Amino acid sequence: MVYVQRDDHGRLLRVEYQPFVGMTDHLAVASPELTTWLDAKEEVRIRLINLNNSDLELVRVLEDVVSVLVVRGIIQYTDLPEAARIKLDERALARAEIEGLNSVLEKSKV
Repeated sequence: MVYVQRDDHGRLLRVEYQPFVGMTDHLAVASPELTTWLDAKEEVRIRLINLNNSDLELVRVLEDVVSVLVVRGIIQYTDLPEAARIKLDERALARAEIEGLNSVLEKSKV
């Protein structure tokens, strides 16, 4: 048995193995409703991971776009807000440090 909290429309909000403050019902572990809820929760978790990974890839794309705009003279680096410049500088430094470490690792393989 699991303990659950439902919203005003009867939808599951929270599921726990132990009774908790605010619980409004209980379900059998083999309940189809619980299985559906757990499957949906896992699907949301996977999609959030995918979205987060996509966000990380998009950050690199945006860095490249800013670089192209600056190189082509469309914008000045100083036109960017200070917080943006700081973040871009931090990321550029981190990438340079990683590239430096990678080159050291590559040389040590020889």
